Amino acid sequence: MATNAIAQTGSQRWTHFYSALQLAIQRAGHKWTYEDFAECFPLWCDEQPEGAEAVFGTVSRFVESQITTQCNELFATYDVKNNVDKLHEVVTEARARKRRGETGKDVWREDLDPRSAVRARVVPVLEAERDRLKDQLAKMRKQNLELQKTVLTHAKERKEVDEKTAEILEFIDEVYAKWKELPTVDIGNWALIKAEAQNSTIPLS
Repeated sequence: MATNAIAQTGSQRWTHFYSALQLAIQRAGHKWTYEDFAECFPLWCDEQPEGAEAVFGTVSRFVESQITTQCNELFATYDVKNNVDKLHEVVTEARARKRRGETGKDVWREDLDPRSAVRARVVPVLEAERDRLKDQLAKMRKQNLELQKTVLTHAKERKEVDEKTAEILEFIDEVYAKWKELPTVDIGNWALIKAEAQNSTIPLS
């Protein structure tokens, strides 16, 4: 069922090719006849002919199924169906142009240089790709410039913050150094004497 669906979904060339392949697979799967099978297992085939025939049929179907599966996997790997369909389209178009008597720049001529033909096909594609890459490169350069400006701005702001922080720390160090130079013991004694003097002047109630 699946093989029929595969054969019917492509071009006429693919359908004919796949149908011929299926016929070849069927013939290969049943090329080994039951008589050949019986020659290999004569005693079993004589004693249990029904079982031997069933096994022979199962083996034949298995061989056919395995070959079909492996072919389909190979076709999927190399995209055979799509390529055959493209070939069919090209051949059909060429035949139609030939019937109409048309000749174009893509029609092969003996005096046509292969290199010129290749350049005519490849150069436009390469030029289009070059233009696309140029546009992409220009966009990337613009983005890089914007990122560079952002990085420089952040670096400048960070430098200003670091300088301001350094100034504050330096000021704190200076204040602390001057504080250490003060006679803290004398100041403490003076404060204590001052407090006692104030307490002595307070009248008792």
